Amino acid sequence: MKLSRRTTAVAAIAGAAAFALIATGCSSGGTPAADSNKPITLTLATFNNFGYDDALLAEYHKLHPNITVVQNKAATSDAAQTNLFTKLAAGSGLGDIEAVDGDWMPKVRKYANKFVDLASSDNKDRYSSWKTAGGIADGKQIGLGTDIGPEAICYRSDLFAKAGLPTEPDAVAKLLTGDWNTYYSVGKTFAEAKTGAAWFDSAGATFQGLANQYKNFYEKNDGTVIAATNPDVKAAFESVLKASSTESSHLTQWSDNWTAGMANGAYATMLCPAWMLGVIQGDTPKLTDWKIANVFPNGGGNWGGSYLLVPTQGKHTAEAKALADWITAPAQQIKAFKVAGTFPSQVAAYTDPTLTGAKNTFFNDAEIGKIYIDRANAVKVTPFKGATYGSIMTAVQNGLTRVETGTQSVDDSWNQVVTDIKALG
Repeated sequence: MKLSRRTTAVAAIAGAAAFALIATGCSSGGTPAADSNKPITLTLATFNNFGYDDALLAEYHKLHPNITVVQNKAATSDAAQTNLFTKLAAGSGLGDIEAVDGDWMPKVRKYANKFVDLASSDNKDRYSSWKTAGGIADGKQIGLGTDIGPEAICYRSDLFAKAGLPTEPDAVAKLLTGDWNTYYSVGKTFAEAKTGAAWFDSAGATFQGLANQYKNFYEKNDGTVIAATNPDVKAAFESVLKASSTESSHLTQWSDNWTAGMANGAYATMLCPAWMLGVIQGDTPKLTDWKIANVFPNGGGNWGGSYLLVPTQGKHTAEAKALADWITAPAQQIKAFKVAGTFPSQVAAYTDPTLTGAKNTFFNDAEIGKIYIDRANAVKVTPFKGATYGSIMTAVQNGLTRVETGTQSVDDSWNQVVTDIKALG
């Protein structure tokens, strides 16, 4: 199961766009000053759609002539990840700025000495503490946050109506306020109405939303793996699958069947980080019944978000640092949000009228700015992600899938999960 942002209808295809831009001529945080007179080329390597469109780069063009910036967009996040680690190992070939998904950061931290320290007085207090922490390695701020993925609940109001449930967002938020048992309890009521649809899309996606609410779910802060013995992991595994037996569509997230199910009414709700809005709109463009409830089981949760890093192997690290700092500043994050729905990680953006007043017509004029600001402020805990986090997550997700597809019982699948985790060393 793929648990990172995928290429969607709003994601850009692979390609490159070049713009003539000026060098900044200054620096911060101890980086040598850029040469404002020397023509250079910078490469900005991204994936999917960060919202860095022609207009945003043209704005930088007006501010800073003499630099040519080439934005290289990988076709998928997987391709970008492979390229990053291959060229880190090789010692050459990376972009001057590299976009990195937050889930890759545990592996990236092993290469902390291969990235520039981006800390400066300008960006010191831009982020929430958990977002800042995600970009730190060996005491350096190697990553500047781009977006985050605060989670709400997206739902099909037509299916809610068929089940006799409230259909308006405020009423649905009130209905779902509570913990995961509340979410499952309403799901039981929905299932008993026999609408022909499931309550939620998949056990894997639901489990991940729950897992993101624990600080040390799979590992201790020193990297010690505790997933196989942590009672919270087993309890979550069993509780999600218990609900899944009657409430899930049993469609593996990101599969073709899952995408088709989104359009044909196979499930009524799904966990909805801000970036998921583009997925839903892209995959169900003709539907008019999707709405967003400003609520999330057990308070708040974050899924996703990325960083910009500057490799030391680049020839123009001062200029690259300046561009990374500018393009991740609050004003630019809001512009990127308007283009691609990437929700700002900068707390200063949360009082900007452009964001606070943002609405989405596809989701029945949902006040997405207000909703996701509230959801971001509700995030109190994010998981520690050590070197084995991704491998553990894969083992657990595979276990959930085996049960949903009928390959194994809950007990047998959990036992295999434990075996697979222990095999990681």
